[in-house]
Amino acid sequence: MSRLIVRASGLMAIVLMAISAGLAHAGRPCETKALTADVIARAMALAATTAARLDESGASVVVIARKGQDLSKYGVRYSHLGFAYKTSDGKWRVAHKLNECATANAAVYRQGLGEFFLDDLWRMEAGIAILTPTVQAKLLPALGDNARLAQLNTSAYSMVAYPWAQRYQQSNQWAIETLAMTQDPDAVDRLHAQAWLQLKGYAPTTLHLSFMQRFGARVMSANVAFDDHPDEKRFTGQIQTVTADSVFNWLERSGMGTRVRTIQ
Repeated sequence: MSRLIVRASGLMAIVLMAISAGLAHAGRPCETKALTADVIARAMALAATTAARLDESGASVVVIARKGQDLSKYGVRYSHLGFAYKTSDGKWRVAHKLNECATANAAVYRQGLGEFFLDDLWRMEAGIAILTPTVQAKLLPALGDNARLAQLNTSAYSMVAYPWAQRYQQSNQWAIETLAMTQDPDAVDRLHAQAWLQLKGYAPTTLHLSFMQRFGARVMSANVAFDDHPDEKRFTGQIQTVTADSVFNWLERSGMGTRVRTIQ
């Protein structure tokens, strides 16, 4: 779990791109591209700037997001989030969940800030929300503990997993459920973590997708499923899922974190 081993997308953006483009093949494969010197230089520069800003904040844990794709037409700014935390040697690491390419499986990984921004981003921009000292203090020990970090991970993956079901789990969903686990002693499993999130007022993003959009996305992508959504929502095209934007909004609204800050 110390570093990313497989090339992984882990982004809700892929399903939205597939819906828009109308691709005609199943199990969309990863498209690994050689990184150019310019991309590497810009990712490392963003990592250095982010590390400096995090050091200045005095925080030990923040929620961090990146812009993998342009999702503005869907009202979504950031495509993927995780936790950036400061280790005992003063370095920043990112714990997050990634989808193994072209599969319905995912796992939790740790990366450095540079690796986090080297995932072929649409825009070199980070969003961060600084958690309250109390939330940080409870969350930080879990991020350094392999067993706790993976405690609520479900390997079965859907990019549009329903927030209040346990059949699948997407990347942003793992993050907020893990946050819940560390804040509530009773949140020892996903069901109780989700109950805590509901109690604290978390509200997911609703995507409005037609039958053909849902059918096309399901056929084209092994990591997209809708059968965990309630029939009354699924059949009317109201697909609720966890987005980075909804998490940032909730953290600010609940008082558990600051308003999202942009780093470029």
